Amino acid sequence: MDIARPDPKQKKRNKRQRIVGIGGALILAVAIFLVVRLEKSSHHRQYVTIKHDSRVIQAVVVLPKVKNKASVVILVHEIYGLSDWAQEMADELADEGFIVVAPDLLSGHGPSGGGYSDFTNEDDRVKAISDLDNAEVLADLDAATDFGKKLSAANGKIAVVGFSWGGWKSFAFATHRKDLDAVFVFYGTGPEDVTTITAPVYGFYAGTDTGVDPTIPATIDAMKTANKFYDPVTYEGAEHGFMRVGEDRNNKVPANKIARDQAFTRLAKLLREMGTH
Repeated sequence: MDIARPDPKQKKRNKRQRIVGIGGALILAVAIFLVVRLEKSSHHRQYVTIKHDSRVIQAVVVLPKVKNKASVVILVHEIYGLSDWAQEMADELADEGFIVVAPDLLSGHGPSGGGYSDFTNEDDRVKAISDLDNAEVLADLDAATDFGKKLSAANGKIAVVGFSWGGWKSFAFATHRKDLDAVFVFYGTGPEDVTTITAPVYGFYAGTDTGVDPTIPATIDAMKTANKFYDPVTYEGAEHGFMRVGEDRNNKVPANKIARDQAFTRLAKLLREMGTH
């Protein structure tokens, strides 16, 4: 009696078909996920080139999906550069309804003439940012601010938000730029001369920050003497960099997460109220 035996070649073909079928299903599922995610997203991120003087800087611009014109936020990154975290913070602010312009202040300073992504390690980025010329940083922030103000979707109000090194530079920028509606300084030190500041300044500080906290009383006195608006808030138990560290899954200090959530809520609220002080 003849017994039908399975064809080995056919088995391989069937296996390949199953694999292709599974792979196709996975690709389709990922595609559907991305489409749904895009439809649910309340912002649109794009990369632009901003030119000023002899400089060309790259920037991330995140536009909120809103019907009305929106306020512009200039985001000044940490000493780690325009990192994934900085760009995600820009996205998060856009989700609150604000246009965000985040310049890559390392533009032109990379090993091959590029910016943030031109560096292969964090140490080199930190050193390059530490060596940036103060006047150049101010000029870059001027260019980013001018760019933001000219956007057709902008409503004319503009704020600066900076973190750590960026907080320090944002406070310094407030002494230089006269058409800002508000400045938000996250754990950054203030300038000695605050007499030229015209915008209200809001501070966000970490309770255990031994590098920045001792400078706050002098900044309070200087702003008060110059009759400038300054509203610093210190988040007890939080560490320097809590906006980034507080959302890290490896964070072991609960106060960082609490500070991060409270500070972001405060920031969004103040941005919506911008221009009332």
